[in-house]
Amino acid sequence: MRFDVLTLFPELIESHMDFSIMKRASDGGVIDVHTINPRDYSHDKHKKVDDTPYGGGAGMVLAPQPYVEAYEDVEKLENSITLMMTPQGEPFTDSISNELAGYEQIIILCGHYEGFDERIRDIIKPREISIGDFVLTGGELPALCVIDSVSRKIEGTLGKIESAHDDSFSDGLLEYPQYTKPREYRGLKVPEVLLNGNHKLIEEYRLAQKIERTKKKRPDLWVKYQKENF
Repeated sequence: MRFDVLTLFPELIESHMDFSIMKRASDGGVIDVHTINPRDYSHDKHKKVDDTPYGGGAGMVLAPQPYVEAYEDVEKLENSITLMMTPQGEPFTDSISNELAGYEQIIILCGHYEGFDERIRDIIKPREISIGDFVLTGGELPALCVIDSVSRKIEGTLGKIESAHDDSFSDGLLEYPQYTKPREYRGLKVPEVLLNGNHKLIEEYRLAQKIERTKKKRPDLWVKYQKENF
């Protein structure tokens, strides 16, 4: 999987690739992350990429020229998709993450300030994605969320791809509680069912826990799960 990220702050993206699972995936060639700085494409002598909004208002708007020309300079693979990280986008979900994992290349536009000049949308026609109903100072953190989530779906990123299959949301439910050694800590014991080696009982216990947790913590997910499975 190749990721190409258009960002004014490439260090924010690149530094994330130096740690933990993302570093292993990057070093192992499972994912390939590139950054493109629209400032490098600005025709302004000061490399300016924004300006005041027509019609008035606070803040600065990202100008179309640097972003469009930076995007056009990205080498596109045949099976690629372009995303724009924006609060106006469709909510990012595990099902979208699974869908995106089927592409060879994901190009991501990261905004800043008051957002993009509308002509960037008109020309590039990206799929707009939001990670939640809140506003951040830029699109780099949302972009990293997408990269991290999608990368987990790709064979070779995790030690065992099965780990991703048991994550929260993978089947519409939250994940069951997990335990490790010691068997007892401060009077709290590991459930006996997890110690008896009966895999059928363990699976039944974990499913029951997933249902109970989802009902309690995310009733909206439980309602959706019931509609899709009953």
